[in-house]
Amino acid sequence: MISQEAILDIARDAIYTIIITSAPLLIVSLVVGLIISIFQTVTSIQEQTLTFVPKIIAVFVALMICGSWMMDNLTGFIDRLWSNFSTYLSM
Repeated sequence: MISQEAILDIARDAIYTIIITSAPLLIVSLVVGLIISIFQTVTSIQEQTLTFVPKIIAVFVALMICGSWMMDNLTGFIDRLWSNFSTYLSM
């Protein structure tokens, strides 16, 4: 039977991996959104669809740049999880 401490360690590691892996895309989206909001305020353009296309393009470019690093993080987490699987069963 797996202990509560082991479950909490797995959950903590999973949440940390999710936060670290998604951070580059979220930061890029936030920065692009902020820049577009400032541009809209300065030029008085209030077009709602103006924010979507640049954000999608920026997130796609960030995904191409950081994609291998993100995949390494996720595969590292899965490797750690599966390599300790036998110890989880024996607890």
